[in-house]
Amino acid sequence: MTGDGIQVVESADLEEAIRAGERQPLPAAIAVLPLQDMVAYPDTLTPLAVGRERSMKLVNDVLSGERTLVLVASRDPELEEPAPDELYDVGVAGVVARMLKVPDGTIRILVQATERVRLGDYISREPYLVARIEALPDEVEPSPELEALTRNVQRTFSEIIQQIPYLPEELQLAVTNIEEPSALSHLIAGALRIATEEKQALLEEVDVTRRLRRLSEILARELEVIQLGSQIQSEVQSEMEKGQREYYLREQLKAIQRELGEEDETQAEVNELRERIAAAKLPEHAQKAADRELTRLERLPSAAAEYGVIRSYLEWLVELPWSVTTTDDLDISHAREVLDTDHYDLEKVKDRILEYLAVRSLNPDSHGPILCFVGPPGVGKTSLGRSIARALGREFERISVGGVRDEAEIRGHRRTYIGAMPGTIVRALRDAGSRNPVFMIDEIDKMGADFRGDPSSAMLEVLDPAQNDTFRDHYLDLTFDLSEVMFIATANTLDTIPPALQDRMEVIQLAGYTADEKLHIAKRYLVPRQLAENGLRGSGVSFSDAALRAIGDEYTRESGVRNLEREIGSVCRKIAREVAERGRSTSRAAGRSSKRRLTVSAKRARELLGRRRFFSESRRRTKDPGVATGLAWTPVGGEVLFIEATAMPGSGKLTITGQLGEVMRESAQAALSWVRGHARRLDPDLPEDWFAEHDIHVHVPAGAVPKDGPSAGVAMAVALASLVSGRPAASDLAMTGEVTLTGQVLPVGGLKEKSLAAQRAGIKTVIVPDRNEGEILEIPEHERAALDFVYVDRIEKALEAAIDGAARSGGSRG
Repeated sequence: MTGDGIQVVESADLEEAIRAGERQPLPAAIAVLPLQDMVAYPDTLTPLAVGRERSMKLVNDVLSGERTLVLVASRDPELEEPAPDELYDVGVAGVVARMLKVPDGTIRILVQATERVRLGDYISREPYLVARIEALPDEVEPSPELEALTRNVQRTFSEIIQQIPYLPEELQLAVTNIEEPSALSHLIAGALRIATEEKQALLEEVDVTRRLRRLSEILARELEVIQLGSQIQSEVQSEMEKGQREYYLREQLKAIQRELGEEDETQAEVNELRERIAAAKLPEHAQKAADRELTRLERLPSAAAEYGVIRSYLEWLVELPWSVTTTDDLDISHAREVLDTDHYDLEKVKDRILEYLAVRSLNPDSHGPILCFVGPPGVGKTSLGRSIARALGREFERISVGGVRDEAEIRGHRRTYIGAMPGTIVRALRDAGSRNPVFMIDEIDKMGADFRGDPSSAMLEVLDPAQNDTFRDHYLDLTFDLSEVMFIATANTLDTIPPALQDRMEVIQLAGYTADEKLHIAKRYLVPRQLAENGLRGSGVSFSDAALRAIGDEYTRESGVRNLEREIGSVCRKIAREVAERGRSTSRAAGRSSKRRLTVSAKRARELLGRRRFFSESRRRTKDPGVATGLAWTPVGGEVLFIEATAMPGSGKLTITGQLGEVMRESAQAALSWVRGHARRLDPDLPEDWFAEHDIHVHVPAGAVPKDGPSAGVAMAVALASLVSGRPAASDLAMTGEVTLTGQVLPVGGLKEKSLAAQRAGIKTVIVPDRNEGEILEIPEHERAALDFVYVDRIEKALEAAIDGAARSGGSRG
């Protein structure tokens, strides 16, 4: 305990202090020594250490005078020099029995408290407090209750002494020998470690019976707390002893197993993981995580729920290729040979890969490109990724993200979830076995988003060269460097890819194939592959060019070659069946047939595939006035679009059908407005009220397919002009372009896909806006050779080529 904020020192001779107290009567006014966080009681010795100048002055003056003072507790134990109103009103008077000066400059005193006093007016505050005092004697009324309370307090305090180590056993003897109730209460209250407020309340209580009753309640409470603490300590000690016993038994079991040459299964797993971690050559941050988790694993029993979670985590850590790379094959001629062997044409993509190899050979630290191949289905986007990996000498992994709606599929789940596992990126790295593979992210335009997150947003970090060197998977919770990975994404359209994700990729457009390109691809790749798959390799079966063209033109209509290969495979299967049936009829005949060469002609291909499925619709549909052939772009390639217009008696209403979008409807309205404004030029004999007396219906088959966009404006204007003039449009001519009310023809996109669609439909001439001439010139020359392009800047020139040119036999379209 402390006096005036100073620590207590050892007590002096008790007998001398008592004799000194008996010799000193109490004056009317006395010096006041404040106590911090302690209360002194009558009939007790209070050792104090005094260090502040003000308190030392008080002690020196007291010792040179009557040696008496008053000890009063402070209401706020944090105050070093409390004011009178910050002290309690009741304290104890006492005599300084002994004083000792120590080398550190402080004073040790021993005060014999004699009686309780109430403080009155303070007559001095400097250099220390001096107050008038009034004695507060005890009120004792002997009774059976007082006797019972006295015995109860003695018994309870004796039990407390036996369980509290800081109370000496001699105190129990002293308590037992004290018969006076007030002195007993003072001794016990001074020995207890209770709140200052409770101690002060006991001091201020002059009725001894009430004081003992309150003290009895406090002792009962303290005893209950002590017993509960002892019980808790006993249980903890029991658990510790049980754990120590199990530990010693396990250690003995391990020693026995070592002597017998056996090994604990759990320890064997830990040792195996430790060896794998050492062999994995983890980076520093991953090594720290592995060591930390391995230490936790060693301390857990194998039956613990977290044991399997930590083991799975460590297995993922050691299986990842943290330091494993493959050496790039930087031979540009070899890469060109591989790419040409696997794919026909696609020069833009091949040039980009060769450029990367050239840069890599000059700067080995350059990051891998992030490419996005955009094109219709079946043009070889996915297979091109495999060829690139083979040309570079890298591992190849394909990741399909079509239909993925959960962000955790990319970044993984946190280990707090049951069944958590890494995301697609980390799993693909594990499967690749190297940190610089070629990743093909397929169908990136078909990712979705829902309440579980947006996976396209997670892809932003993966496909950003400035961020993916610190990619963090939620399951691993460690950074992994993806900067050496070559990412190649594929998509059918850019419309559904967020702009921020598009900005991180180098987009390369892959257009559909022309008829000649399909012929070359079929001869070099598709036919040999289907002959091998159907057991006809070396059997002498081949396809003529006419047969391949017939299959492509009459049985497929696509930008790629997927359906073409499917139909070639169908022909090969039917031939294989014939060969097998002839072999069962006679082995000799089968031997001769296996040596005989068989060339599939166009006629034979039609016999095997059945009726023709696709026809060139342009001539059949454009023989009547009011019909024009337009061209449209779709995510799967170009399409021929027929615009049909008809008139009937009515009130001048325009009807538009064919499931057209708002932009396409506006194009039809603009085309009709232009035709009405120039009707007399189209047909001088047209009555002036013709439009007022006729309803016009514009229809665009097929009605079940949604259509939109401004590029059909020219075709709509030509169809309406053909209807009004009564002259049909040319049957071998198609057109594309946006039209304005003033008759201007504006540029559009997708010219290559549209030109390929025109070739497939048997179109010979295509009308395009003159501002698209540069895009037309980018189409390879051999693809442009089959079409005659007419460049127009006004609708009058388009009408001249489409309607007037159709009326002239052998006329030139410029």
